[in-house]
Amino acid sequence: MIKFFLSPFNTVCDSAILNLSGSVDRIDNRLMLKFDLFDRLSQVLIPVAKSPSRQDNLWQTTCFEFFIGVQNSSEYWEFNLSPSSDWNVYHFENYRAGMQEEKVFLSLPFEIETRSHHTFLSIDLDLNLLNLNQPIDLGITAVIETNQQISYWALKHCGKEADFHIRESFAIEL
Repeated sequence: MIKFFLSPFNTVCDSAILNLSGSVDRIDNRLMLKFDLFDRLSQVLIPVAKSPSRQDNLWQTTCFEFFIGVQNSSEYWEFNLSPSSDWNVYHFENYRAGMQEEKVFLSLPFEIETRSHHTFLSIDLDLNLLNLNQPIDLGITAVIETNQQISYWALKHCGKEADFHIRESFAIEL
């Protein structure tokens, strides 16, 4: 299991007040990813929970995301998971090119739990559905909206602007 911490792009944030961490593992070709958003001041705007459905533009408010890249290939997938339970998966042939909804998924197996000052999200994804049996590069990211701003969090920021699609920011190999 690999533990991770996300950092905001171009924003100073007191980690004692707001931080985003988690863990990830790949076992039996299943990706098990857990996010833990700690929000001491309850300032993060969390979309209201509802029946899950595939939606676009989830990144316009608080949303957990991850990117799976095929090693030694420009191909990758973007997964968007909203605390509202909405979701989407996009496939790209190259950096921001050839985007299509990934139709192999009719739903995504993720769960959301909220407790005092914490929002937890976990997903257990069968990588066989994407025919991924080779090593992968993983980017873990989030969009966090508060009353004051939207911030972009990632394992690693590699661009002059917040851009989760930059392949060098897929910082975990599994």
